[in-house]
Amino acid sequence: METIFGNLQGLKSSQLKQLQRLYHQRIPGDRITTSEFSQRLAAISTEVNQPVCAYINRRGQVIRVGVGTPRQTQIPLLELPRYGAERLSGIRCIATHLKAEPPNEAALTAMALQRLDALVVLNITGTGFTRRGGGATGYVKEAYLAHLTPQESRTLITSPAALKVEESQIQSPSWNISPPLDLDDLAEQDLVDLVENLEAEFQREFVAQEVDSDHDRVLIVGLMTSEITPLQFQDTLVELARLVDTAGGDVLQTIQQKRSRVHPQTVVGEGKVQEIALTAQTLGVNLVVFDRDLSPSQVRNLEMQIGIRVVDRTEVILDIFAQRAQSRAGKLQVELAQLEYMQPRLAGRGRTMSRLGGGIGTRGPGETKLETERRAIGQRISRLQKEVNQLQAHRSRLRQRRQHREVPSVALVGYTNAGKSTLLNALTNAEVYTADQLFATLDPTTRRLVIPHGEADKPQEILITDTVGFIHELPASLMDAFRATLEEVTEADALLHLVDLSHPAWLRHIRSVREILAQMPITPGPALVIFNKIDQANSETLALAREEFPLAVFISASQRLGLETLRQRLAKLIEYAVDSR
Repeated sequence: METIFGNLQGLKSSQLKQLQRLYHQRIPGDRITTSEFSQRLAAISTEVNQPVCAYINRRGQVIRVGVGTPRQTQIPLLELPRYGAERLSGIRCIATHLKAEPPNEAALTAMALQRLDALVVLNITGTGFTRRGGGATGYVKEAYLAHLTPQESRTLITSPAALKVEESQIQSPSWNISPPLDLDDLAEQDLVDLVENLEAEFQREFVAQEVDSDHDRVLIVGLMTSEITPLQFQDTLVELARLVDTAGGDVLQTIQQKRSRVHPQTVVGEGKVQEIALTAQTLGVNLVVFDRDLSPSQVRNLEMQIGIRVVDRTEVILDIFAQRAQSRAGKLQVELAQLEYMQPRLAGRGRTMSRLGGGIGTRGPGETKLETERRAIGQRISRLQKEVNQLQAHRSRLRQRRQHREVPSVALVGYTNAGKSTLLNALTNAEVYTADQLFATLDPTTRRLVIPHGEADKPQEILITDTVGFIHELPASLMDAFRATLEEVTEADALLHLVDLSHPAWLRHIRSVREILAQMPITPGPALVIFNKIDQANSETLALAREEFPLAVFISASQRLGLETLRQRLAKLIEYAVDSR
């Protein structure tokens, strides 16, 4: 039986049968609609006293019938046969309207969201009659034909400073609405000509505006709750934009919402989800990134309503780690973190996980694909956990060997992109990869460093280790997977806490690093705060840092400023740390 969508309450069985018979109608492939079909649809709408929508594909087949407005009966975006900024969906909607007025914004927005070939709105008279044999007449007062038109421009935001977008600036879709038409004029409209011309324009515009095809076109969504200040919220969005850029994406726009609490189903409100979907299809976005962790059900709900892939901040960080990992140990830990993140989210993958599996390697013919995937991932996690434990044991033996030789060790810690690798290179002439990116290096690097002895004026050899950068709300899966790397921090005799003083949120970065250090199972050794990039900081920031942290060292690793003072202070730190063992 053909399904009728929308509000069916109070409909008689005879009316439902009339609606179901619409599925048997066929429209010529080159016509938008026919007078006969329009009158029949209007007659049913008059009888049920509700708007009725029929969705027709390019073969002229009715594929969906709904009782309600185009907004109420629209096709879920993931169910559309084709979807993208450079083309239309291949479906048109014929809708009735009880009032004599042009298509309203809700109907036009539904057209834009679904990228319909066309939207026809039939204003019904409320009267009419059906001839013997089934032909209807007199039910349609006038008709309107609407369709999308190409945007004049799409803006590619490349600067984090340009990320704050007011709601009034968010680009609206363009559409064209005809003057009132009679049914004969409407029936003469050539669908093939209309669609081909429109899609050619959409394709030209898309190619002209398209960025590197290897890069995701990203829309960032930020939610500000009462738990954070506006300044913290903006810092979070700028950092997320940098994460997306580091992962290889291009941020096209950022949408913000302020709510007292997170919406349990979709994070943001229903109206904002529709705005996200509309902005995404208008800009040709293929990825939406949220500024917080999403539950499996939230991802599923959002993807159903937005129609494109949705990820959260943690997934972006994991992707960066996967790209950056060079050594076997780094790749091992990243894979473990990704699997631990993925395992509880398999249920959020929807229908693709609901098929039955079977055959060799499954527990039986009744095991679902979801259960098979969960079991396989669980087994892989167990193997990786064992390998990480072996890695821990190996690094522990190396540290014990160093400690047996009584060579003091220092770990460089700090927020990501604070300049740790640059400082290691400056102090030891190492050749560690450096870049103005978040998480440029993952694998710990240990080098020898000669510094003055604390008491005598003779040189002393120490080991200094560059560790993975920290970030605000470091994902728990990464904390667990990188425990072998993070042990380099807890086992060091002392820490050098490097801070990027040129960053607007440097105080927040210090708090974030200290919170992560406090979560470690073993209390790290004494730490010396080092403010880096002083050549890029203004005088007010320098004065505040000196007042708040009078014992800190101020340097510029890239310009090699203050390094001699750092060596002397490091010698005193090592002397204190060794005496405190």
